[in-house]
Parts: sequence; structure tokens; C-alpha cells
Amino acid sequence: MQFAGLRIDLRRFLPKFYVVEAWSVVCVDSPVVGVVGRLIRKLKCRSVHSTVAAISDGNKNVAGKINLAKNLAGLLEESSNHNERKPRTRMELKRHFELCIKKRVKEQNVDGKYHDLMVKVIADPKTLFDAYNSIRVSSNVDLELEGDRIPFKEMAEELANGNFDIGANTFSISTRGPYKEVLVLPNLKLKVVQEAIRIALEVVFKPYFSKTSHGCRSGRGHLSALKYIRKEVSNPDWWFTLLVHKQLDACVLFKLITTMETKIEDSALYAVIRSMFDAHVLNLNFGGFPKGHGLPQEGLLSPILMNIYLDLFDSEVYKLSMRYEAFGTGPQTDQHPSNSKLRSWFRKQIDGKSIQSAELNSNVRIHSCRFMDEIFIAISGPKEAASAFKSEIQSFLHNSLHMDIDNCTDVYPCNGARGVQFLGIMVKRSVKENPAIRTVHKLKDKVRLFALQKQESWDSGTIRIGKKWLAHGLKKVKESEIKHLADPCSVLSQISHFRKAGMETDHWYKALLKVWMQNVNAKSEVSGESVLSKFIAEPALPQELLDSFYAFQKQAEEYITSETAATAALLPESSSVESLFMTKIYTPVNLIKKRLIRYGLTNSNGHARTCHALVLQDNDQIIDWFSGLASRWNRWFGECDDFSKVKIIFSDLVRKSCIRTLAAKYKIHESEIEKQFNSELSRLPSTQEIEDEVLNGSSEAQQPNYDEALMYGISYSGLCVLSLTRMVSQSRTCCCFVMGCTAAAPCVYSLHIMERQKFPSWKTGFATCIHPSLNRRRIGLCKQHLKDLYLGHISLSSIDFGAWR
Repeated sequence: MQFAGLRIDLRRFLPKFYVVEAWSVVCVDSPVVGVVGRLIRKLKCRSVHSTVAAISDGNKNVAGKINLAKNLAGLLEESSNHNERKPRTRMELKRHFELCIKKRVKEQNVDGKYHDLMVKVIADPKTLFDAYNSIRVSSNVDLELEGDRIPFKEMAEELANGNFDIGANTFSISTRGPYKEVLVLPNLKLKVVQEAIRIALEVVFKPYFSKTSHGCRSGRGHLSALKYIRKEVSNPDWWFTLLVHKQLDACVLFKLITTMETKIEDSALYAVIRSMFDAHVLNLNFGGFPKGHGLPQEGLLSPILMNIYLDLFDSEVYKLSMRYEAFGTGPQTDQHPSNSKLRSWFRKQIDGKSIQSAELNSNVRIHSCRFMDEIFIAISGPKEAASAFKSEIQSFLHNSLHMDIDNCTDVYPCNGARGVQFLGIMVKRSVKENPAIRTVHKLKDKVRLFALQKQESWDSGTIRIGKKWLAHGLKKVKESEIKHLADPCSVLSQISHFRKAGMETDHWYKALLKVWMQNVNAKSEVSGESVLSKFIAEPALPQELLDSFYAFQKQAEEYITSETAATAALLPESSSVESLFMTKIYTPVNLIKKRLIRYGLTNSNGHARTCHALVLQDNDQIIDWFSGLASRWNRWFGECDDFSKVKIIFSDLVRKSCIRTLAAKYKIHESEIEKQFNSELSRLPSTQEIEDEVLNGSSEAQQPNYDEALMYGISYSGLCVLSLTRMVSQSRTCCCFVMGCTAAAPCVYSLHIMERQKFPSWKTGFATCIHPSLNRRRIGLCKQHLKDLYLGHISLSSIDFGAWR
């Protein structure tokens, strides 16, 4: 079209455009659909109408046609500028690279099975390059920078021909006896291959995983597991956790590969997995170490292989749950109704032998939740049914999956004082009071507080009177020594002949008090102040005042100690006083305080102290270390019911420890440090800021684009301790040890192993388990990755500990 000498080819912008009711433009199969949509929303209806009419009439309304061209050009420029302003996040980059590999994997799906994934997908230079970029994104490395010079074509040829060399770094530590404890970590090339295999296996098996499994899955992390236990597990009577212990051996590997063969037919893939097993680089250990803490001994394949293997357990739990819940011949109750046609049909299909145990399993409801190798089971019904169900799944784990079970676990009542440990926290059931009882308790608290205030005022007044009596008595003793002031008719003068010769005035007064206290039997009282209040002040007060005060205290005590149900019945519209139970989640506060002592943040008395391991580091690094601890607590414990205790620990202890560490570094007073580093210390969130993040859902773990499956190992990485070893010089250069990073490292640090907890471990904010062979291992880190490691943006699994080897 040509308008007033301006030629515009609308097909360049709107191919296959149509006019609909002369009010809107619909674009089909166009790369600028979003641009046209924004144009229609931006223009007014009258402008759109005039523009469409101008296009149909030809030479009419030339100004409207020129405005259309300007708006289209402006929106195209705005769209390009908009895309430039918003770079891709780490989540978007991870999804992009996984999607590229996912498309190649989907192409190998024939008749419900995947074929030749190793040769046609994994042994592809593009796939290996995408896997390498995925590792770099996990390491928080800028992809625009030059990476490691890895020969992807040669690696692809070696994988396709079966000649790939399994490279690894071996670390050993001497133990008692003739044996050595060995840790084997894959090198960068093997990490790339493992990442490619991981993505391929997730594409195949993720759609088939059970809904009860959590961990290393999109949308199913530790937050979703806790929310399921808190909200979806309804009225359980019994619960228990299963602790499995098993290291990957030939038997488990055979069972795992047999399971994978149901979906994948690829002998070359299984040959590579077996070669990794022979080289001890799979690092798949059920229950041996805490899973999901970003520790270096955790391989990239461990989470997906563990989910594939334990999916057999999820299927068995589902079958057993259907069988147990199908029985319902027992008495019906309102709490556990089970009268349904579907269950009646199931009961008819069950043979006579199973029907004999129907009475035992009536009204049974089973809830299960598995996070990697941590298993939580809650059962509604009799204890015999819970014990029988536990016995059956233990037999399946031992006989079919070849797992070792900890026999110390038992079935506990949900409504008891004992809770269960799951995901490093404590899960308990507590009473949820109805509004009537809650109102009564609030009124009780007000009455108790008011009575306590009156008692404190009464005690302070009577004690003040008693102390004045003591001062007055001492004054009278001193006056008795002066002849013209002495009163011969007083009791003091009558007993003065008992005073020994040479006895001082104070000693004589103490002797008199001792005789008086023996007379009133003061040893039975709590303190000396109570003696003054009870035997001196109160007898001197008017009797009406005493009777009035004690009558008030007695009535307040009777109301406070009265029964809740009887008091609630007096309130209007309080017909129901029954209490309900609800599931609550608690943080291990006492263990957190012990870890603060172990890491040098507090002393044995619980007071904040200087963290000497951080004194030699830069100011920003010191503050980042403490800020990383706060961010981890916010991420892990934000959903817990006692999160306020964690906030108090941070504001009272951690923040003070950071200030004192900076004060020890510069050897100046703490108040001066707070003034000098006011802007830097603002990065440490206050108690109110942490609370606002939790309420508004602005914490990292609560963001809608936060995917624990893509950030596995980083989401749960604990804070570690690094001490400065030396500065890097020109004669002794060093590069950053983070995989995919080629930047120079200005400093070399030593890693300190503080503890090695057994499974299951408590969450405390610090790394719970690092292999002892890595203790005091020296690593080089650039400033950016040291900051990321402290803040929890990367984990120790991103570090190549064999870079100097």
C-alpha cells in the first residue's frame, strides 16, 4: 500500500491479518503477535475504527494510516528495548538448556519407549555444550565470558564409540586400622556427561513419579512437603518415619537398571552407568549422608537415580494403601467415615483370607510423604493397623529393594508430646482451640496479669515499710548509747544488760535481729524480704485493708484455676468447647544455639562473641557470611510456627557477632563500628524485615520462578567456614576453582570441616556433613563466587577440588 508517497508493506508486520467487526485486528502465525496485542490495547477504539476504515477506503484518512505505521514502528522498538532491559534469570537459563535437550530426547520416543539416548542424544556435541552451560548457570557464571576449552566433539565421539575415559579425583583420609576412607569426585568432563544423562533421565521418568514424592522435582520441594503434612494429612492417629541405610552395590544397581529398562532401551547408556559405578563416582548412598545439602560428595545423578529407584516404594505404598483403606467392615464413626460404593466393590473382590483381617483394618486412612530417602507415614486408625502397615513396607524395602532398615523407629501417637523428625525439623500435633476457649484464655491471662501487678505493688510497698523499720530499729539502738537520749522505760533499755562488754553497736543489733527471727521462725520463709513484708509491715496495716487485698487475690486465683469448660459455658454463644488438633512444625532452636557455639559465634554462656575465623577477610565478605546465615534460616524455617525464635536469635546474637568481628578487626568500639558500617550492616535484615519477607512471600524460596529441582544442592546448601590462607601473587597465580569459571582468584582459602552428622540430620543453617578428606583443603575463589558461596547462591558441589591435582 502507498499513502502520500509513503509505501508500507503490512505483510512484513501482520501476515494473514483480518478485520473483525471493524473494531479489532487478529493476527495469525505472526512473530509479532504480542506487538499487535499491545497496539490494540494502546489505541482507542475510535482510532482503530478509523484506521481500519482508512485501509478499506484507499485514499481516505491518510493521517490515520501514517499514525498506524508510526505506532507499529514505535511498538516494535519498544518491544526490542523491553527485551534488552530484562535479561534472563538463572531459572530461565536452566529451563532453556534443559528444554533444548528435552526436545532431542522426545524425538527418540517410539511406541512408549526411548531408544538409543546415549548415541543420538547424549553423545551429541550440542547436548554436551548445553549440559556444560547448565553447569555454568548452577555455578552462577556469566555465559558471555569465555569458558573452559572442552573438546565437545571428541567427547561425543568417545561416548558414541564407548571409549570415554571416566575421569575422577580421589581424596583419602587415614583412619584407625589398615583401611583408608576414600572419596571420589568426578572431574569437569565427567560432570558434563552426568548432567546430560541427568536431564535425559528426568525427561523420561518425571511424568511417572508419584505425587507423594518430593525433592528434586519442579514444584515439589521441602516447602511443598511441609505444606502437605500440615494441611493435607487430616486427623492422623499414628505416625512414624523410616530410616533406610544402603550404599550403592551391584545388587541395587542391577535392580535400578532393570527398572530403567521398562522405559529406556539403550545398552550403551547402561554401560556408561556401570562404568561410573566401577569408578565410584555415582556417590549414591541411601541414608549414609544427609541428602540435599549441596555437599561435594553428592553426584549430579544421585537425586534422579534415587527417585527412580524409590519410585518402586511409592508404588508399593499406593497398593498397600488401597488394600488397607478398602476394608471397612468395622463400626462406622463420624471421624473416619468409610461407607462408599467404591470401597464396597473392593471388599467384594478381596478373597476370604483377607476379609478375616477386615475388622482390624476398618476405617484406616494412610498418608505418605517421601523426600528423597526420607519417608514419613501417618495413619488414621487403630495402632494394630499402623504396626501391620509398617511391618509390610519394611519387608518390601528389605526383601525387594534390598534396603537396610533402622529397627529403632517405632509407631508413635500423633496427639502425644513426642513428635517426629522429618526434613531436619520437628513435626508435632498440638491443640487448636475454638474461639470460645481462646476468649476464656485471653480473659484468664488478663486477670492473671492484673492480679500479678497488684501483688507486685503490694510486695514493694510492704518491703519498703519493713526496710524503714530496720533503719528505725538501728537508730534506736544507737540512741540508747547516749545517756541523755536513752529511754529507761523502753524494752531496749530493759534488755541492755544482756549486751556483752565491748560489743559494737552493729553486732548488738544483729544479735537482736537473730533472736527475733528465731522467734518468728523465719527459716520457713522464702527470703528476707518476705519476712519483713509478712511479720513487720502487714501486722501494722489496717485489718480491713488486709482482708480486702487477700479476698481479691483469692477470687482471682479461683478464676484462673477454674475449669475451661465451666468458664466457657458462662460466655454467650459458646455451645461447643471441644478442642481440635492441628499439625505444627518447629525448628531445632536448642541445636541451632549449640551450632552457634561450635562455630564461634557465641560463648558457653550464650553471649555473642567474635568469629576469629573471619577476622582476616574483607568487610564485605564478613557481612556476606552472616547475611548468608540469615537468608538460609529465612528460606528453611520461614514456614515454621516458631520462626519468631529464630528471628530473635539472629537479631540478638548473629548481628552482634558480626559487629564484634568487625570491631576486633579494626580494634575500635562496637558503637563506632555501627556508625562507620551503617550502610554495609543494612544488608543484615532486621527482625521486622525478615517478618515482612515471610508475610509478603518475597523470600527466595517463595518466589514463583524458584524451582528447587533446577537449583537442587543450592537450595539446601549449608554455610561452611573458610579461612584465609594466603594472597595470590604473580609468582604463585591461581584461578577460581568453581566449575566453568576462568577468572583469577585473588586469595586462597582453607575449608574447615566442623561436623559430620549421621542421617537423619537437623537443619541448623550450617553444612551438616562434609567428607573429612576435604578438611583444610585449599581452594581458590574469585570475589564473586566467594560471595555466592557465603550467600547460598552456589554450593560446594560447584567447586572442583581437584583443580590443582
